[in-house]
Amino acid sequence: GVENLPVTGGAVVAINHTSYFDFTFAGLPAYRQGRGRKVRFMAKKEVFDHKVGGPLMRSLRHIEVDRNSGAESFDLACQRLKEGELVGVYPEATISRSFEIKPFKSGAVRMALAAGVPIITVTIWGSQRVWTKGLPKKLLRPRVPIMMEVGAPMQAYEPVAECTEELRSRMQETLERLQ
Repeated sequence: GVENLPVTGGAVVAINHTSYFDFTFAGLPAYRQGRGRKVRFMAKKEVFDHKVGGPLMRSLRHIEVDRNSGAESFDLACQRLKEGELVGVYPEATISRSFEIKPFKSGAVRMALAAGVPIITVTIWGSQRVWTKGLPKKLLRPRVPIMMEVGAPMQAYEPVAECTEELRSRMQETLERLQ
């Protein structure tokens, strides 16, 4: 579904979250387009506090999220979207230990509405076999299939809760197909 990712203009890239490496897989479609576009991921503040990870995340223009005070990161994400960036967000807000799609927060839909951009879903299955919460890492040549599908653009709409549930439903259907 690489063709579903816009080649110009902003978009919210909504990704399910089962692995610490989901960002690498979710960024691949933009890279595969060959136009130099990158996904700017929203990540929790603790990632930016790491002595190695923090400088790397800032240099790549990813967006720091303070879960106790998210307005600043929301505003920055909307600004980046309006500037034509792809902003990656995990609507589940944390890794799913069951590897199923958890209930979604409304931020992806609210950002798309505020910035006037579409939402593109990226659903991943298999990355949890490489590295996830509470299980051993298999970083070196894990030889596991990882499947991913980039969904068709979705326009955000009001009411936000209804749109958020439709977004979750679309990703759940895709996840079941990938499984």
